[in-house]
Amino acid sequence: MTTPDYRLTQLQTLEAESIHVLREVAAECERPVLLFSGGKDSIVMLELARKAFAPARIPFPVMHVDTGLNFPEVLELRDKRVAELGVELVVASVADAIAAGTVQEEPNGSRNRIQTPVLLDAVEEHGFTALFGGARRDEDKARAKERVFSFRDDFGQWDPKNQRPELWDLYNGRIHQGESIRVFPLSNWTELDIWGYIAQEEIAIPPLYLARERDVVDRQGMLYAVNEFITPREGEQVLRESVRYRTVGDANLTAAVRSTAANVEEIIAEIAVTRLTERGATRGDDKVSEAAMEDRKKEGYF
Repeated sequence: MTTPDYRLTQLQTLEAESIHVLREVAAECERPVLLFSGGKDSIVMLELARKAFAPARIPFPVMHVDTGLNFPEVLELRDKRVAELGVELVVASVADAIAAGTVQEEPNGSRNRIQTPVLLDAVEEHGFTALFGGARRDEDKARAKERVFSFRDDFGQWDPKNQRPELWDLYNGRIHQGESIRVFPLSNWTELDIWGYIAQEEIAIPPLYLARERDVVDRQGMLYAVNEFITPREGEQVLRESVRYRTVGDANLTAAVRSTAANVEEIIAEIAVTRLTERGATRGDDKVSEAAMEDRKKEGYF
Protein backbone atom coordinates (compact mmCIF):
# COMPACT_ATOMS: atom_id res chain seq x y z
CA MET A 1 0.00 0.00 0.00
CA THR A 2 1.49 3.31 -1.09
CA THR A 3 1.24 6.45 1.02
CA PRO A 4 -0.57 9.32 -0.75
CA ASP A 5 1.65 12.31 -1.49
CA TYR A 6 -0.19 15.54 -0.70
CA ARG A 7 2.74 17.84 -1.41
CA LEU A 8 2.08 20.58 -3.96
CA THR A 9 4.34 21.47 -6.84
CA GLN A 10 5.66 25.01 -7.24
CA LEU A 11 2.97 25.85 -9.80
CA GLN A 12 0.20 24.32 -7.69
CA THR A 13 1.30 26.41 -4.71
CA LEU A 14 1.37 29.61 -6.78
CA GLU A 15 -1.99 28.78 -8.33
CA ALA A 16 -3.59 28.22 -4.91
CA GLU A 17 -2.17 31.48 -3.56
CA SER A 18 -3.43 33.49 -6.56
CA ILE A 19 -6.90 31.93 -6.43
CA HIS A 20 -7.09 32.74 -2.71
CA VAL A 21 -6.25 36.40 -3.50
CA LEU A 22 -8.88 36.57 -6.27
CA ARG A 23 -11.57 35.13 -4.00
CA GLU A 24 -10.56 37.37 -1.10
CA VAL A 25 -10.96 40.51 -3.22
CA ALA A 26 -14.30 39.33 -4.61
CA ALA A 27 -15.50 38.85 -1.02
CA GLU A 28 -14.03 42.05 0.48
CA CYS A 29 -14.30 44.68 -2.24
CA GLU A 30 -17.46 46.26 -3.59
CA ARG A 31 -16.59 46.53 -7.31
CA PRO A 32 -13.42 44.79 -8.54
CA VAL A 33 -12.17 44.74 -12.13
CA LEU A 34 -9.46 42.67 -13.79
CA LEU A 35 -7.02 44.50 -16.06
CA PHE A 36 -6.74 42.40 -19.21
CA SER A 37 -4.58 43.36 -22.19
CA GLY A 38 -4.15 40.00 -23.95
CA GLY A 39 -0.51 39.63 -22.89
CA LYS A 40 0.80 36.46 -21.26
CA ASP A 41 0.49 37.64 -17.63
CA SER A 42 -3.07 38.89 -17.96
CA ILE A 43 -3.98 35.72 -19.89
CA VAL A 44 -2.77 33.62 -16.95
CA MET A 45 -4.55 35.89 -14.46
CA LEU A 46 -7.82 35.55 -16.39
CA GLU A 47 -7.46 31.76 -16.44
CA LEU A 48 -6.90 31.80 -12.66
CA ALA A 49 -10.04 33.92 -12.26
CA ARG A 50 -11.98 31.39 -14.33
CA LYS A 51 -10.78 28.58 -12.06
CA ALA A 52 -11.39 30.57 -8.88
CA PHE A 53 -15.12 30.93 -9.53
CA ALA A 54 -15.93 27.90 -11.72
CA PRO A 55 -18.46 26.63 -12.53
CA ALA A 56 -19.98 30.10 -12.09
CA ARG A 57 -18.96 32.96 -14.34
CA ILE A 58 -16.25 35.43 -13.32
CA PRO A 59 -18.14 37.87 -11.03
CA PHE A 60 -16.45 41.08 -12.20
CA PRO A 61 -15.68 42.79 -15.53
CA VAL A 62 -12.32 43.01 -17.27
CA MET A 63 -10.81 46.29 -18.43
CA HIS A 64 -8.21 47.16 -21.07
CA VAL A 65 -6.52 50.55 -21.07
CA ASP A 66 -6.14 50.66 -24.85
CA THR A 67 -3.38 52.97 -26.07
CA GLY A 68 -4.36 52.55 -29.72
CA LEU A 69 -0.86 51.25 -30.46
CA ASN A 70 -1.43 47.57 -29.73
CA PHE A 71 -0.35 44.57 -31.77
CA PRO A 72 -3.41 43.32 -33.71
CA GLU A 73 -2.70 39.72 -32.67
CA VAL A 74 -2.98 40.70 -29.00
CA LEU A 75 -6.31 42.48 -29.46
CA GLU A 76 -7.62 39.47 -31.39
CA LEU A 77 -6.83 37.11 -28.52
CA ARG A 78 -8.25 39.59 -25.98
CA ASP A 79 -11.60 39.68 -27.76
CA LYS A 80 -11.64 35.92 -28.28
CA ARG A 81 -11.09 35.10 -24.58
CA VAL A 82 -13.63 37.66 -23.42
CA ALA A 83 -16.23 36.15 -25.76
CA GLU A 84 -15.41 32.58 -24.68
CA LEU A 85 -15.79 33.39 -20.97
CA GLY A 86 -18.80 35.67 -21.38
CA VAL A 87 -17.34 38.48 -19.27
CA GLU A 88 -17.97 42.20 -19.67
CA LEU A 89 -15.11 44.08 -21.38
CA VAL A 90 -14.55 47.74 -20.50
CA VAL A 91 -12.19 49.56 -22.89
CA ALA A 92 -10.62 52.80 -21.66
CA SER A 93 -9.30 54.39 -24.86
CA VAL A 94 -6.22 56.61 -24.79
CA ALA A 95 -6.81 57.53 -28.44
CA ASP A 96 -10.30 58.80 -27.57
CA ALA A 97 -8.87 60.84 -24.69
CA ILE A 98 -6.30 62.41 -27.04
CA ALA A 99 -9.02 63.24 -29.55
CA ALA A 100 -11.13 64.81 -26.79
CA GLY A 101 -8.17 66.88 -25.60
CA THR A 102 -8.16 65.49 -22.06
CA VAL A 103 -4.60 64.18 -22.47
CA GLN A 104 -1.74 65.23 -24.74
CA GLU A 105 0.57 62.81 -26.54
CA GLU A 106 4.28 63.06 -25.78
CA PRO A 107 6.74 63.95 -28.59
CA ASN A 108 8.61 60.64 -28.24
CA GLY A 109 5.49 58.66 -29.25
CA SER A 110 5.11 56.93 -25.88
CA ARG A 111 1.60 56.81 -24.45
CA ASN A 112 2.65 55.23 -21.16
CA ARG A 113 2.32 58.34 -19.01
CA ILE A 114 -1.00 59.37 -20.51
CA GLN A 115 -2.37 55.89 -19.80
CA THR A 116 -2.52 56.90 -16.15
CA PRO A 117 -5.16 59.68 -16.32
CA VAL A 118 -7.22 57.54 -18.72
CA LEU A 119 -7.08 54.65 -16.24
CA LEU A 120 -8.01 56.89 -13.30
CA ASP A 121 -10.91 58.44 -15.21
CA ALA A 122 -12.24 54.95 -16.02
CA VAL A 123 -11.92 53.90 -12.37
CA GLU A 124 -13.92 56.95 -11.28
CA GLU A 125 -16.52 56.58 -14.04
CA HIS A 126 -17.26 52.92 -13.29
CA GLY A 127 -16.75 53.11 -9.53
CA PHE A 128 -14.08 50.40 -9.41
CA THR A 129 -12.69 49.88 -5.91
CA ALA A 130 -10.13 47.13 -6.61
CA LEU A 131 -8.09 46.56 -9.76
CA PHE A 132 -6.39 43.22 -10.43
CA GLY A 133 -3.08 43.72 -12.25
CA GLY A 134 -0.76 41.11 -13.73
CA ALA A 135 2.47 42.65 -12.41
CA ARG A 136 5.17 40.36 -10.98
CA ARG A 137 7.92 41.31 -8.56
CA ASP A 138 10.66 39.94 -10.81
CA GLU A 139 9.82 42.40 -13.61
CA ASP A 140 11.10 45.66 -12.18
CA LYS A 141 12.66 47.13 -9.03
CA ALA A 142 9.60 49.33 -8.41
CA ARG A 143 7.28 46.35 -8.64
CA ALA A 144 9.49 44.39 -6.26
CA LYS A 145 8.62 46.96 -3.57
CA GLU A 146 4.90 46.53 -3.93
CA ARG A 147 2.61 44.45 -1.75
CA VAL A 148 -0.06 42.07 -3.05
CA PHE A 149 -2.72 44.58 -1.88
CA SER A 150 -1.38 47.98 -2.91
CA PHE A 151 -3.31 50.90 -1.44
CA ARG A 152 -3.98 53.99 -3.60
CA ASP A 153 -5.25 57.30 -2.24
CA ASP A 154 -8.19 59.27 -3.64
CA PHE A 155 -5.87 60.69 -6.33
CA GLY A 156 -4.89 57.16 -7.41
CA GLN A 157 -1.36 57.67 -6.13
CA TRP A 158 0.97 55.08 -4.61
CA ASP A 159 3.31 55.86 -1.72
CA PRO A 160 5.96 53.11 -1.45
CA LYS A 161 6.86 54.30 2.08
CA ASN A 162 3.29 54.03 3.34
CA GLN A 163 2.17 50.48 2.62
CA ARG A 164 0.00 48.29 4.76
CA PRO A 165 1.56 45.27 6.48
CA GLU A 166 0.72 41.85 5.01
CA LEU A 167 0.98 39.06 7.55
CA TRP A 168 0.94 35.62 5.96
CA ASP A 169 -2.17 35.62 3.75
CA LEU A 170 -4.10 38.26 5.68
CA TYR A 171 -4.94 41.26 3.50
CA ASN A 172 -6.43 44.63 4.41
CA GLY A 173 -8.89 45.78 1.76
CA ARG A 174 -10.50 48.55 3.81
CA ILE A 175 -10.81 51.82 1.89
CA HIS A 176 -12.61 55.15 2.17
CA GLN A 177 -14.69 56.90 -0.49
CA GLY A 178 -12.56 57.65 -3.56
CA GLU A 179 -9.70 55.34 -2.56
CA SER A 180 -8.90 52.05 -4.27
CA ILE A 181 -6.71 48.98 -4.07
CA ARG A 182 -4.44 47.56 -6.76
CA VAL A 183 -4.19 43.80 -6.32
CA PHE A 184 -1.43 41.65 -7.82
CA PRO A 185 -2.25 37.92 -7.66
CA LEU A 186 0.89 37.08 -9.67
CA SER A 187 3.31 38.97 -7.40
CA ASN A 188 5.28 35.86 -6.43
CA TRP A 189 5.37 34.35 -9.91
CA THR A 190 8.38 34.59 -12.21
CA GLU A 191 8.48 34.73 -15.98
CA LEU A 192 9.48 31.06 -15.94
CA ASP A 193 6.49 30.21 -13.73
CA ILE A 194 4.15 31.98 -16.16
CA TRP A 195 5.42 29.95 -19.11
CA GLY A 196 5.37 26.72 -17.09
CA TYR A 197 1.72 27.36 -16.23
CA ILE A 198 0.85 28.19 -19.84
CA ALA A 199 2.40 24.88 -20.88
CA GLN A 200 0.72 22.91 -18.09
CA GLU A 201 -2.76 24.35 -18.71
CA GLU A 202 -2.33 24.54 -22.51
CA ILE A 203 -3.39 28.19 -22.56
CA ALA A 204 -3.66 29.94 -25.93
CA ILE A 205 -1.22 32.83 -26.49
CA PRO A 206 -0.71 35.42 -29.24
CA PRO A 207 1.68 34.09 -31.94
CA LEU A 208 4.00 37.06 -31.29
CA TYR A 209 5.50 35.12 -28.38
CA LEU A 210 6.74 32.40 -30.75
CA ALA A 211 9.87 32.82 -32.83
CA ARG A 212 9.73 33.18 -36.59
CA GLU A 213 11.56 35.21 -39.21
CA ARG A 214 10.46 38.85 -39.12
CA ASP A 215 11.62 42.09 -40.74
CA VAL A 216 13.27 44.21 -38.02
CA VAL A 217 15.31 47.37 -37.59
CA ASP A 218 18.09 47.78 -35.04
CA ARG A 219 17.67 50.87 -32.86
CA GLN A 220 20.18 51.36 -30.06
CA GLY A 221 20.75 47.62 -29.89
CA MET A 222 17.05 46.71 -29.75
CA LEU A 223 15.24 44.92 -32.58
CA TYR A 224 11.91 46.47 -33.55
CA ALA A 225 9.71 44.57 -36.00
CA VAL A 226 8.56 46.58 -39.00
CA ASN A 227 4.79 47.15 -38.66
CA GLU A 228 2.22 49.89 -39.04
CA PHE A 229 3.79 51.77 -36.12
CA ILE A 230 7.47 51.10 -36.91
CA THR A 231 8.87 52.14 -40.29
CA PRO A 232 12.57 52.31 -41.19
CA ARG A 233 14.16 55.70 -40.60
CA GLU A 234 16.69 57.27 -42.88
CA GLY A 235 19.87 55.21 -42.83
CA GLU A 236 18.26 52.21 -41.12
CA GLN A 237 18.59 48.82 -42.74
CA VAL A 238 15.76 46.28 -42.63
CA LEU A 239 17.09 42.94 -41.37
CA ARG A 240 15.49 39.50 -41.62
CA GLU A 241 15.91 37.82 -38.23
CA SER A 242 14.38 34.95 -36.29
CA VAL A 243 12.84 36.80 -33.33
CA ARG A 244 10.03 36.61 -30.81
CA TYR A 245 8.52 38.86 -28.16
CA ARG A 246 9.04 38.29 -24.44
CA THR A 247 6.46 40.95 -23.57
CA VAL A 248 3.87 42.71 -25.70
CA GLY A 249 3.35 46.40 -24.94
CA ASP A 250 2.81 49.14 -27.49
CA ALA A 251 3.91 48.05 -30.95
CA ASN A 252 5.94 51.24 -31.48
CA LEU A 253 8.06 50.78 -28.35
CA THR A 254 8.30 47.05 -27.71
CA ALA A 255 11.31 45.25 -29.14
CA ALA A 256 11.74 41.61 -30.05
CA VAL A 257 14.63 39.34 -29.07
CA ARG A 258 16.63 36.98 -31.24
CA SER A 259 15.27 33.51 -30.67
CA THR A 260 14.58 30.15 -32.29
CA ALA A 261 11.96 29.15 -29.68
CA ALA A 262 9.00 28.20 -31.85
CA ASN A 263 6.86 26.56 -29.13
CA VAL A 264 6.21 26.95 -25.41
CA GLU A 265 8.58 24.16 -24.38
CA GLU A 266 11.44 25.85 -26.23
CA ILE A 267 10.54 29.20 -24.66
CA ILE A 268 10.79 27.61 -21.20
CA ALA A 269 14.24 26.23 -22.02
CA GLU A 270 15.31 29.66 -23.28
CA ILE A 271 13.99 31.62 -20.27
CA ALA A 272 15.58 29.15 -17.83
CA VAL A 273 19.09 30.27 -18.84
CA THR A 274 18.56 33.99 -19.46
CA ARG A 275 19.74 36.56 -16.91
CA LEU A 276 18.09 39.66 -18.39
CA THR A 277 14.54 40.60 -17.39
CA GLU A 278 11.93 40.85 -20.12
CA ARG A 279 11.47 44.59 -19.59
CA GLY A 280 15.19 45.24 -19.64
CA ALA A 281 15.51 43.31 -22.88
CA THR A 282 12.49 44.57 -24.79
CA ARG A 283 10.76 47.65 -23.41
CA GLY A 284 12.09 50.85 -24.91
CA ASP A 285 9.54 52.83 -22.89
CA ASP A 286 11.21 51.78 -19.62
CA LYS A 287 14.62 53.08 -20.62
CA VAL A 288 13.77 56.72 -19.88
CA SER A 289 15.37 56.45 -16.44
CA GLU A 290 16.13 53.90 -13.75
CA ALA A 291 13.05 55.15 -11.88
CA ALA A 292 10.68 55.33 -14.86
CA MET A 293 8.35 52.63 -13.58
CA GLU A 294 8.30 53.90 -10.01
CA ASP A 295 7.52 57.46 -11.15
CA ARG A 296 4.55 56.22 -13.18
CA LYS A 297 3.25 54.07 -10.32
CA LYS A 298 3.36 57.04 -7.94
CA GLU A 299 1.22 58.96 -10.43
CA GLY A 300 -1.39 56.19 -10.47
CA TYR A 301 -0.15 53.66 -13.05
CA PHE A 302 -1.16 50.08 -12.23
